Amino acid sequence: MDFAKYQYSPEEKILLYKQLVKPRLIEEKMLILLRQGKVSKWFSGIGQEAISVGCAAALHEDEKIFTMHRNLGVFTTRNMPLYRLFSQWQGKANGYTKGRDRSFHFGAPEHSIVGMISHLGPQLSLAAGVALAHKLSGEGKVSLAFTGEGGTSQGEFHEALNTAAVWKLPVIFVIENNGYGLSTPVNEQYACKQLADRAAGYGMKSVVIDGNNILEVYDTIRNIAGQMRNQPEPWLVEAVTFRMRGHEEASGTKYVPKELMDMWALKDPIENFEKYLLQEGVLTTAQIEEIQSDIRAEIDTHYAMADAEPAIQSSEAEELADVYAPYKQQVVVAAPSPSSEKRFVDAVSMALDQAMAKHPNLVLMGQDIAEYGGVFKVTQGLVEKYGKDRVRNTPLCESAIIGIALGASLNGYKSMVEMQFADFVTCGFNQIVNNLAKLHYRWGANADVVIRMPSGGGVAAGPFHSQSNEAWFAHTPGLKVLYPATVYDAKGMLLAAFEDPNPVMFFEHKALYRQLTDHIPDVYYTVEIGKASVARKGTDCTIITYGMGVHWALKLASEVNYEIEVLDLRTLLPLDYEAIGQSVRKTGRVLILHEDTLFGGLGGEISAYISEHHFEHLDAPVMRAAGLDTPIPFTKSLEDHIFMPVHRIKSQFEKLMAY
Repeated sequence: MDFAKYQYSPEEKILLYKQLVKPRLIEEKMLILLRQGKVSKWFSGIGQEAISVGCAAALHEDEKIFTMHRNLGVFTTRNMPLYRLFSQWQGKANGYTKGRDRSFHFGAPEHSIVGMISHLGPQLSLAAGVALAHKLSGEGKVSLAFTGEGGTSQGEFHEALNTAAVWKLPVIFVIENNGYGLSTPVNEQYACKQLADRAAGYGMKSVVIDGNNILEVYDTIRNIAGQMRNQPEPWLVEAVTFRMRGHEEASGTKYVPKELMDMWALKDPIENFEKYLLQEGVLTTAQIEEIQSDIRAEIDTHYAMADAEPAIQSSEAEELADVYAPYKQQVVVAAPSPSSEKRFVDAVSMALDQAMAKHPNLVLMGQDIAEYGGVFKVTQGLVEKYGKDRVRNTPLCESAIIGIALGASLNGYKSMVEMQFADFVTCGFNQIVNNLAKLHYRWGANADVVIRMPSGGGVAAGPFHSQSNEAWFAHTPGLKVLYPATVYDAKGMLLAAFEDPNPVMFFEHKALYRQLTDHIPDVYYTVEIGKASVARKGTDCTIITYGMGVHWALKLASEVNYEIEVLDLRTLLPLDYEAIGQSVRKTGRVLILHEDTLFGGLGGEISAYISEHHFEHLDAPVMRAAGLDTPIPFTKSLEDHIFMPVHRIKSQFEKLMAY
């Protein structure tokens, strides 16, 4: 290793040495504890410390780093208290996740570290989102994300790098190429000579470095970051290294040829740097021994503190309280003011406009939403009013854009992501259910993102542009799921969604966009999230529904000789159980109606709740009317007369009333 060409002071080299040794000595302690059964799992970074330490030391302390399994050196270089790290690894209360997440799946906002999830690729997009926030704010800062050579095969790698390149974001993507993805060697993972070569396809700069040379890593990242702070653009850095232990300790290394292990043992980052410092007279053997002795003493002291902690205690109430970021909505009532007739689509557009004016940190993102105005023209005119920084056309990559929106929220921005059609959200599913929804529960991070979902059928658009997929997300704790049925609610609930600091899935039925009109206030107002609305009062039967179902139910109520109460849920997560119970007690008969397919739809969950909690008030079994359990067909006659529940509502209602 060539250390001599890097001109740093003896003090800087000694500091880097201390930072390099610390994670190695902690690992030695952890491997002992693992064998003693005092920790449950360990992902070793032995042999790779120079990458983590060099990157963390090269950045400003307030520049966010997105870590993975083998980046212990980032935590220690950022001076995280060791007793808190030990508490994290033992699942104690003083850890960073209250015992809710494992060894390296955590973040620490106070140290500008963002934790990974097991899916490996998503953190790249989050880092790009932080970089977008830096660029919009003109802060002159960068972000850095780690991935492994295995993670470069994931679609998120392509999406994140492509978007970062197109938007010229100041983010450094570091590939720790350690030779194996668990047991799969690199020749079975990719065919290019160097992964850094891929950068050329994105129009991005790249470099390959010796990941075991602490000075080369530090110098490279320091120089790249310095350039990027003045001239924002992404870089791809491939750090070549080797994993000297198993993917995690239980997996071992039997699949690695002995000669390969022997070769890389000679390239140990600590031993080689230590020899260099001794040869140059920067350190003596006695000083090295003293440094290591002091670190071991610190480790032992902090481990004793963590070990003395009692087992973590919690309760159902405490766990539930952390699913959402604390927020008490203050409903904004529309003061007496002019109103005007608006279509459903106009109400959504007006809400976006007023939200952009109220929240200067709000950014809109989506395919074709700028000059084109989106496929439904919801965002038409907004780019002219607020500029392309805040109304952003995106590449065709739903996952990266949701991740970027989440990353931006980590730096204080609000984001709206428009799904061109709700069906396309499948391409970003992982980011929603595993990052957006869980981030606050895991380590208290912010996820201030609204995802707009043009959904539903009735427009003869076929199985990939007509689905009702709200139940997928209502099943996911941490999300809020809104589905307005009226013009008034479309505006007021969307404005409320932007005020709420939690992630919101906002469903808009496409068939209502230009079909439904009403007079609504021109001024800013909000509607309470989590509160159902009685769309029609009645005493004989309750129809519980939402979205297009509200209008089907109102039509039925106008055609029969019964007093039907129509309960518009409006919010699907969290549900308004109080309103449901009140209506059930009032009428004693319930029909649940939704366009989504019957099996696995929300109707089953609501029915179960009513049967469990209000059985004594029922005069008949709870009935359901829903879409047919098939994909939604294209041909209008099939969609209208077979798939849709419209023709089944009346027969179910008659069965209910005849019981």
